[in-house]
Amino acid sequence: MQHLVQVEEGREAADGAPSAGPTYRCAAGGKGGATPAVPGLDCCWDIFRLSVEKCPDNKMLGRREIVDGKAGNYTWLTYKEVYDTVIKVGAAIRSCGVGKGGRCGIYGANSPEWVISMQACNAHGIYCVPLYDTLGAGAVEFVLCHAEVQIAFVEENKIGEILKTFPNATKFLKTIVSFGKVNPEHKEKVEENGLSIYSWEEFLQLGGEEKFELPPKEKDDICTIMYTSGTTGDPKGVLISNKSIITIVSAVDEFLSNSGEELREDDVYISYLPLAHIFDRVIEEVFIHHGASIGFWRGDVKLLVEDIGELKPTVFCAVPRVLDRIYGGLQDKITTGGFLKKTLFNVAYKYKQGNMLKGSKHEEAAAVFDKLVFTKVKRGLGGRVRLILSGAAPLSRHVEEYLRVVTCSHVLQGYGLTETCAGSFVSLPNNMSMLGTVGPPLPYVEVRLESVPEMGYDALSSETPRGEICIRGDTLFSGYYKREDLTKEIMVDGWFHTGDIGEWQPDGSMKIIDRKKNIFKLSQGEYVAVENLENIFGQTPGVDSVWVYGNSFESSLVAVVNPNKQALERWAESNGVTGEFAAICEDPKAKEFILGELTKMGKEKKLKGFELIRAVHLDPVPFDMDRDLITPTYKKKRPQLLKYYQSVIDGMYQSMKY
Repeated sequence: MQHLVQVEEGREAADGAPSAGPTYRCAAGGKGGATPAVPGLDCCWDIFRLSVEKCPDNKMLGRREIVDGKAGNYTWLTYKEVYDTVIKVGAAIRSCGVGKGGRCGIYGANSPEWVISMQACNAHGIYCVPLYDTLGAGAVEFVLCHAEVQIAFVEENKIGEILKTFPNATKFLKTIVSFGKVNPEHKEKVEENGLSIYSWEEFLQLGGEEKFELPPKEKDDICTIMYTSGTTGDPKGVLISNKSIITIVSAVDEFLSNSGEELREDDVYISYLPLAHIFDRVIEEVFIHHGASIGFWRGDVKLLVEDIGELKPTVFCAVPRVLDRIYGGLQDKITTGGFLKKTLFNVAYKYKQGNMLKGSKHEEAAAVFDKLVFTKVKRGLGGRVRLILSGAAPLSRHVEEYLRVVTCSHVLQGYGLTETCAGSFVSLPNNMSMLGTVGPPLPYVEVRLESVPEMGYDALSSETPRGEICIRGDTLFSGYYKREDLTKEIMVDGWFHTGDIGEWQPDGSMKIIDRKKNIFKLSQGEYVAVENLENIFGQTPGVDSVWVYGNSFESSLVAVVNPNKQALERWAESNGVTGEFAAICEDPKAKEFILGELTKMGKEKKLKGFELIRAVHLDPVPFDMDRDLITPTYKKKRPQLLKYYQSVIDGMYQSMKY
């Protein structure tokens, strides 16, 4: 396996522990799982402080100016300006009686104030407790109470959500700071409950002229408690240390440098994925480490493309759902673009794809077609993107391949969890053999597979080693806050057990093939690995998203599908089905058509009979957070999906019995 170095031998099953494959690390740098020693870099605060010293006048945080309700250019704060504000915010936090080891919540969409509040926590060794801006009041209350948050920075239009957590959250919470203004009713309610609330401008003055010494901070100190949205039960508080973040920043740096894609001071990042999620937090730390620039979106998905066009980022991070939309939009433009355009695009695509598969770098595979055809796609992402990173969920192979060809930039898929401080694996640029995989491990990460006999996965197989992915090294979390029981369950002898099933590829990249928990038995005793099936059925033309369901009382599978609006409406027009999109979804002929397409895809992928879908329900409304059907990183919440669609599921099984 060319991209790996073996660190330890595998082991046979013994004393109730399953067998495990050999331990590997990546061949390119990052010896072992230990943090690299960088003088003066001991904590997250140092990442920012050193960049302020090195490049005080570089643009750091930007947002679009709104003039007469219209969005204008990006206006920027320099590293030095941000630093000066951070010192004021830190002094104000300290004057409220919160110091090292205290808890500070941040609740709202990404913004300069979000990063400034986080850096103030880093400066004073205060635990930063981010809240997803899409979490409902129940989860917000849980996190505020569980983490014992004393002061919370809140986006102006989220203050109402915080008030819903009263009086329970007020046991610890004493101060609220708005990222904007404070309205009189909110102020009254907060003060009635014995708390203080400040606008952003008021808070900046609160520390006065008093100088607060910055406390010493150690590598092993916790810098953030990041709550995972979780597909079941209450959110878990993942304790992340300075050491974990410094190690992952060094690992990403080394990876980019080995790939010839080092970050530079003039790189620009569009910040729209939630900062409360480890993926975006780590990428922004990497940008800050390089003195590069971070521009924020306006918080509206419909306006994201416009923000990108104005900002012209060089690096674009996305979750598969965003990339699926980009893919769908491009496909639609080509389908409706007339015969000539379509033919030219297809010829250009086949030619460039062929050369890339033969080993050509993307920028050399079809220079003429890049100029003639593909620059239009590149312009859609602002025209300067050179690196697209996908994480948080699996990206379909066909979407990844397509974007690698048409975007004129590297499209890399990564894998990691909050507990592993985001990236543990990333695919390599200009390497088409890694399509559909998450690549080899990052530097400073050690990996092995552990057998899962009940699912037939053998980590010691001489042909294709498969098993649960286990990770070791300094990027790992320090445990679940107040949940030692869960920590012990998942951390065994220094190995973090991810719950994901992986398969080593001959080149040393990792392919995620299954999830340990998402497996169930049908009534005839056959096991079904549902995530694998959803990945396959998700590739069906005309299907945006699919949830597959079965249980041990039934012998077949059913599914709820979010059909693609344009595709289904085009089919309806050609097949004499009339009405609005919602009405088309109810039409038996439409269901029959989608079911036929799913079956076609299943047979093409050589699925077994019991793995095919036998009945389908079409929901015109995509699975969303409003109905609590997906997490903020778009993972399906299976228990909630079942609860929501229970009557639909019952109906489908009922109809098959007659």
